[in-house]
Amino acid sequence: MALGFFSLALFLLLSVDSDSVAAAASSGKEGVEITYGSAIKLMHEKTKFRLHSHDVPYGSGSGQQSVTGYPGVVDSNSYWIVKPVPGTTEKQGDAVMSGATVRLQHMKTRKWLHSHLHASPISGNLEVSCFGDDSNSDTGDHWKLIIEGSGKIWKQDQRVRLQHIDTSGYLHSHDKKYQRIAGGQQEVCGIREKRPDNVWLAAEGVYLPVNESSSK
Repeated sequence: MALGFFSLALFLLLSVDSDSVAAAASSGKEGVEITYGSAIKLMHEKTKFRLHSHDVPYGSGSGQQSVTGYPGVVDSNSYWIVKPVPGTTEKQGDAVMSGATVRLQHMKTRKWLHSHLHASPISGNLEVSCFGDDSNSDTGDHWKLIIEGSGKIWKQDQRVRLQHIDTSGYLHSHDKKYQRIAGGQQEVCGIREKRPDNVWLAAEGVYLPVNESSSK
């Protein structure tokens, strides 16, 4: 499995700056099922910014690697690998089901999408950061996938929320923008209430084929 993830990451790093690569991998048909091991971009529904990170720490709060909303489509720092939590039976190629607890690993820096009780820099909500590495992950990296509507399997362009297990905060963004750490990029944080600003869609990406036994 580790070799599979490495090969996927290497492929993307070599070719991700071309829109045609992501399009060929992700837009052959609508409603592509998302599987563990897929490398995707998450688009904030309301602002169309992509969930993004880079090797720049927050200047306050935890001081961990910052997470932002990025306005452009073509940037390798917006890819996240969907992975199961340790101790479960899900494996690469299994479809991700509504209600599943997942982890999102930032493809470029190998850190995990993380949250905790530190205050976010602009709005003072729950900070969302990147933390850990391939061998260092904790429950602060665990997110519950909630599909909006009646769907049971997570699909591309489907409206979803991600709720942080430890804090109950929903992954959230808004039009409040940074001036310093990432000029023009917008804050990503956690909020405990359901709001229109915490809906996301899987957009561009490399979607691994579904294991036949996992798609129901």
